[in-house]
Order: sequence, then C-alpha cells, then structure tokens
Amino acid sequence: MSTVRVLIVGGGIAGLSLNLALRDSPWHVDLVERDTGQNRSGAGLAVQPNAMRALRRLGASAAVERAGAVIDRFGYRDQRGARLCDIDLGDVWSEVGPFIGITRGALHNALRAGPDRCRFGTSVTSVTQQDGRVSVSFDDATAAEYDLVVGADGVNSDVRRLAVGGPAPAYGGQMAWRSLAPVSPGSLDGVQFWLGAGRFFGLCPAGEGTTYGFGNLTCPRLHEPTAGRIGRLRERFAGFGAPVQEYLAAVPRDADIHCSPIEWLPGTAWYSGRVALIGDAAHAMSPMMGQGGCMAIEDALVLADELGRAPDIPAALAAYAQRRRPRVDWVREQSQALTELVQLPARIRDRALRDRGTCAFHDRYHPLTAPP
Repeated sequence: MSTVRVLIVGGGIAGLSLNLALRDSPWHVDLVERDTGQNRSGAGLAVQPNAMRALRRLGASAAVERAGAVIDRFGYRDQRGARLCDIDLGDVWSEVGPFIGITRGALHNALRAGPDRCRFGTSVTSVTQQDGRVSVSFDDATAAEYDLVVGADGVNSDVRRLAVGGPAPAYGGQMAWRSLAPVSPGSLDGVQFWLGAGRFFGLCPAGEGTTYGFGNLTCPRLHEPTAGRIGRLRERFAGFGAPVQEYLAAVPRDADIHCSPIEWLPGTAWYSGRVALIGDAAHAMSPMMGQGGCMAIEDALVLADELGRAPDIPAALAAYAQRRRPRVDWVREQSQALTELVQLPARIRDRALRDRGTCAFHDRYHPLTAPP
C-alpha cells in the first residue's frame, strides 16, 4: 500500500499541534507556513486546563508548563482596580490540569516535534480534488498530490477560501493591542481584566518575569501606525490603575505592540471531501473566553484520533466534525455573550459581575472539564 500523504497548511498553534499528533503515524506529513521565518514571537496567551489535558496526550504539557507560568486565579476589576469578582481556578477546573500563561513563541517551541519540517515562506495558490486525491500548487512554482490537506492557516485561511468555502471573516467591532513586557506588576496574582467604558486591559503572567498585556477598545476598524504606538496606547488607558500603568511603562518599543482588528467567522466550516479545517480556519471566534488556541489544540487531537480509528479519511473527517461541532459552538456562543456583557454600561456590567460573576464563570467553563 502506498504511503498516505498529508499536507498541513499553517505553522501556528493548530498546525504544530496536528503535526505533533501525527508524529508517530506511518503517514508522510508536510507542513507549510506563509510567514518567512521561525522567529515569530507574537505576544502571549493562556493555555487553559482543557488544552493542557490535550497536550498531555500529545506529550508536550511538561514543556509548556516549564516555559510558562502556572496561574491559580482569575479576576475582574473596574478600571481603577476595585474588585468585581475573583475566581479560584482550581475550583473551576479541579483535576483537569494547570492553567498556564505563556508567550506565543515559547508555546510554538514546545509544540515542535523533533526536527522542524516546516517550509517557511510558502503559500498555497490552488487546491483541487479529484478521484480521492488533492492536488496542491504553491507560490514557489512547485506542486504535489496528497491524500489529505488540513487548513490550519487562521481566520483568513487560504485553504478555506480555495477548497471548503463558508463565511468570510467579519469585524467584531473591537481593536486589540497585544504585547509582552519584562515586568511582573506588584499586585498581579493571576489573570486580571481591568474594565473601563468601551475598553478593557488584561494582564496575564507569561513566565520568566514576563507579562502578557492586551488592550481592547470598542470602536470602528482603524489603522494604527507603528510609530508612536506606545504613547497612544498609554493615552487610551491613562485612567486605569497602577498595575496597568506599570505594565505600559515597561513595554520596550512601539514595534513590540501588535495591533489588529478582532475578526471572527459568523459560522463554522469543517471539511469538504479530503480537505479539513482546524483552529481559527474553521471557527474563529471572539477571544473573550481565551479559548481560541485551546480549541485549536483540541481540534488537532480529535482529528488525529479519528484519522487513527476510522476506516478511511472521509469517515474520519465526518466523525471529527461531529465530535467538535457542539463543543466549539458552546465556546463561540459563550464568548460572544461575554463580549456583550463587558460592553454594557459600566454600572450594569459591574453589578452583574459582583452579583454573579463567579457563578457565571463556573457555568461558562464547566462543560469544558469533560474530555473533547
């Protein structure tokens, strides 16, 4: 029997996780990434316990835990620092796994399985299916045939556009500024969301004395020049409390702040024929639950599971979509509901968080304590 050939398009969290999940399979796996190099540090993220459980299966959880910071608490504050609610994450997640704050670069390194086989600076230009094979052309004038192609190439997925279809990304009404700073603000004892009027600022320990900061502003889509970015960000969040100011004062350079619109997919798209989607390519959502990367890791694990047990690739893709759809739909719905909550007038939002923020947090995440 000829070797099964798989192409993974996208060398981010989703693609690297799937590459890791398939490392012991007898299949030949190619991985391509449109960016031009491996030094794509990005900013940070939280690898929540449901994703850490998946990474245990993939053999990468210990490396992720070593590279990041274990986080025990999650809190909401008003913009001056008054407590709205505090959550003990151990009470929410029990024995599922640790909650880890980590830089994106460190997570990528932990997910790389042995020698890096990724072809950087390579984009897909066409995807054609015929007679149980997928023909792919690349922008370096090469082409190849595969038994399975997996689009792990993000919200603006070329694979989705070329071979699967589905909704185009929509602007979520928010701009985000993400960065890392070599500081641990004195009162930061976990993840904190500082909520203002039409904006919030989040702080998350990311390991080795580094903090991940993310500012979010509800506004029309805008173009944010790099020059002067730190100064403008400090002005936008000038009324926020001391830990936010300490963080912003420690961001080294304008170029260290990544600014982008929050985009999401109004619907999901899972597969067509022998082309599958995982991560944001399939179901980009509001980031308010911090589960985008976590869902991508789970997608990779579940897809690899089904490929290993189904009688053929089409059956595996159907089973993959059936398993993932309800869980992803829940996270998408809850993320959108949380977005709507934080955009309420401050008086109403803050009262809701004081009255039942802890209970709502438990209800929101409890379904994810079950295996995917």
